[in-house]
Amino acid sequence: MTRDWIFRPEPVAASPPFAAWAERLEVSELIVRLLWRRGVGSVDDMALYLSPNLRHLAPLAEWPGLEQAASTLTEGLLAGLPFAVWGDYDVDGVTSSALVKGVLAHHGIEAAHHIPDRREEGYGLNVAWIERLAEQGVRLLLTVDCGISDVEPVRRARELGMTVVVSDHHMPPEGLPDAHAICNPRLAECPCPALAGVGVSFLVMAAVNAALSERTGKKADMRDYLDLVALGTLADVVNLHGQNRILVKNGLLKIAEARRPGMAALKTVSGYNPSAAIGAGQVVFGLAPRINAAGRMGKAELALKLLLTDDHAEAASLAQELDAENARRRAEEDRILDAAKKQAEGQLDRMGLVLHGEDWHPGVIGIVASRIVDEFYRPTLILSRDGESMKGSGRSVAEFDLHAGLTRCADLFTSFGGHHQAAGMSMAASHVDTLRERFDAVVRAELGDTPLAPRLKLDGELGFALAGDFTLLKELEMLQPFGTGNAEPVFASPPVLVRDLRRFGPTRDHVELQLTDESCGITLRAKAWRQSGQFPDSLRGTRVRLAYTPRIDRYNGAASVDLRIKDWKRE
Repeated sequence: MTRDWIFRPEPVAASPPFAAWAERLEVSELIVRLLWRRGVGSVDDMALYLSPNLRHLAPLAEWPGLEQAASTLTEGLLAGLPFAVWGDYDVDGVTSSALVKGVLAHHGIEAAHHIPDRREEGYGLNVAWIERLAEQGVRLLLTVDCGISDVEPVRRARELGMTVVVSDHHMPPEGLPDAHAICNPRLAECPCPALAGVGVSFLVMAAVNAALSERTGKKADMRDYLDLVALGTLADVVNLHGQNRILVKNGLLKIAEARRPGMAALKTVSGYNPSAAIGAGQVVFGLAPRINAAGRMGKAELALKLLLTDDHAEAASLAQELDAENARRRAEEDRILDAAKKQAEGQLDRMGLVLHGEDWHPGVIGIVASRIVDEFYRPTLILSRDGESMKGSGRSVAEFDLHAGLTRCADLFTSFGGHHQAAGMSMAASHVDTLRERFDAVVRAELGDTPLAPRLKLDGELGFALAGDFTLLKELEMLQPFGTGNAEPVFASPPVLVRDLRRFGPTRDHVELQLTDESCGITLRAKAWRQSGQFPDSLRGTRVRLAYTPRIDRYNGAASVDLRIKDWKRE
């Protein structure tokens, strides 16, 4: 699909003294200009951006409901109330659950847990398991990464004598559950409304840890749990500005150390050295899918056990099992994606796509929705049969607020929830055709009748003389972690000569170009992954312009320049 190249504009404000700022920050002027174009508007903000230390985390008192949540939990725990944490089956929920259990174990407090089976229970709390936990004696319940919409299960929990604390980060409904305390950054103004569920859990447990230490004489080092925070936050695709940036940047350092046996084993099966430093992208596309696969295939307990074990041999065995689950998930994903593409090709007259299958696995349809959006660039809902009902997952384009759009179709759903670009829903099977018409109309009302072309934001032009400069490449690494809200820099090349083109990989679906920037005489190699079909052999000997990202490749310990192609145009 052709993409529009959009250069980031210069801010309206008067340009700062770039050279002076660069000298103060001890970076090149190019880095200062790049940050300026991205809206980092002062030298102090740039200093924080480049060095997001933990001391810059906001005080706990500034987070909505946190103090009440922490005090309610602490009182219950000190009173000896049998405790359980209720998580979610995705990476955010599993890491949140592991964090809570880990902190309490440090204080010698036993914590039961429940992570719902995706197919049998679906997302969030349910009355049946609330009643089962009550029968098991649970009297203090903490939800992590869920609970904000579960009015009836919380009501039932209180009726059964439980003290309930909800910690969540999803959009709150108009009617909140009647919990004893609710901590959610979206309930009021706060330092970072976009915290992931594990970020909320981290802050709540930091306060609980401090309060418990006064009685137990023990105090967990909360920095030891930042690997879980980084893994869950990156997997949940939240905005990586401000507080999230601080948590993830420092969490990646802990993932590099891999002192947690489960993290070391997870890195190993993902193809990384256990002691290697890895970036956000490697976490998102390497580590996170193996945790997610467990939840998607109904085995989230395996992932939780992996993150909690202190035994390296057990961690290795569990990681291998998760790796196998991920392989099965990928095979199922490929099958469903092929069928979904065929449906989408028959609906190209629609601005919003609604695709469904009778035997599509509900744990995979969210990934497939993302792949469909990547290929067709239209908001997409994918539904799978669940008895007499349909369960669905949606993904969107940057220009369309999916949660707001689904709100306009709310009468068709038995339940729904989510974010700006991702959502889940359930509905009667008889409403599928109606939803297809309504959703298309809602998208048209917002985006118009002409299909959008995806936009590729560029940070400026960069020739190979700088793209091959290791000093600059190391400075670009300081901008990590990359992700939503903090995209990896992409530059436009000058016209470059394609000297050679080769395809590689088991199915030859990757391509490597040998390119010469004739303005400086430098030749570099550039790769495009899973895009072989977009590069015809006829490009040899022609000139093109690339949209690309320069990096340092440290494979096998030898550093080399690695150019990643995002797009290209004939010159």
